Amino acid sequence: MGKRFFVPIAAVAAAGALLAVLVITMRRPARAQRWTSPEATASVTIDGKKISVDYYAPSMHARKIFGGLVPFNEVWCTGANYATAITSEADLDFGGVKVPKGRFSIWTIPTPQDWTLILNKQTGQSHLYYDESRDIGRIKMNVKTLLRPVETFRIEVRPSGGNNGVLALIWEQTEVSIPFTVSK
Repeated sequence: MGKRFFVPIAAVAAAGALLAVLVITMRRPARAQRWTSPEATASVTIDGKKISVDYYAPSMHARKIFGGLVPFNEVWCTGANYATAITSEADLDFGGVKVPKGRFSIWTIPTPQDWTLILNKQTGQSHLYYDESRDIGRIKMNVKTLLRPVETFRIEVRPSGGNNGVLALIWEQTEVSIPFTVSK
C-alpha cells in the first residue's frame, strides 16, 4: 500500500513545483521592448576633401519620434548611443559658422517649426552628455515634411555643385538640411 501513495504524492509535488514556477513567472513585470541602433556612416568627397558623419541609426518601431521619443525644444544627440560625429579633411562653413578641419560632434534642437544645428568641439561622449560650453556655433536648418515616413534614422552628406554640399537628417516624416561650403 505504501507504493500506491508514493506515485501520486510525487506527481502532486512535481505539479505543485511547476505551478509555483508559472505563478512567479507570470507575476514578473513585463520588460520594456529594447531595440538596438546600429552604427552607420555617411560620407562624400567634395573638391577632393572627404567629409564623413558617424552615427547610430535608431528606428521608429511604431513610436512617435519628434515631439515624442525625441522631445521638442531640447538638445538631441542626433542619433542614438553616442554623440554623432562629423569629420572633415577641410575647413567647412555652415551658414557663416566656420568649422576647422577635424572631428566634431553634431547636436540638434528640434521644434515643431524649425531646427537648430549645433556643432561642438567635444566628441566620443554618450548621448546624455552634451556640454554647451564646447559649442562652435548654432545654425538654423531647413525643414521639409516628407510624404512617407522613414523607419530608420538616416544622415546624408551630398554634393550640391562646386565646393558646396548639404548635410541632411531624415527620419519619421521630417527631413532637415543645411548647406555647407568646403574651403579651398
